[in-house]
Amino acid sequence: MSKGNILSPKEEIIMSCIWLHGPLRVKEIIELLPDPKPHFNTISTFVRGLQSKGWITHERCGNTHRYSAKVPINEYRLASLERIVGYLFNGKYDLLVDFLSENGKLGNPSSES
Repeated sequence: MSKGNILSPKEEIIMSCIWLHGPLRVKEIIELLPDPKPHFNTISTFVRGLQSKGWITHERCGNTHRYSAKVPINEYRLASLERIVGYLFNGKYDLLVDFLSENGKLGNPSSES
């Protein structure tokens, strides 16, 4: 994944559907989105854009396509975190950890707050 290749908020929502639910058809992506549901053509346009940018791939499934992630979610998470740390914490992860700790955001992931 290129560091300059950043997802828009809407692209990120579509990718999250694909990352979390596996290969999906456009119709299935729309079903996972909150109301009001976007038009089929809108999501189809975003999906084609994600494919042309190299984020997803497709397989033919009858007269439609199923789309799956080409870029793993953890690769995107790491790149996003690196970008945030770079911009907001001068590239220093210890400043991020201090910030999270000071704001009560670190703890046992299995415990409920």
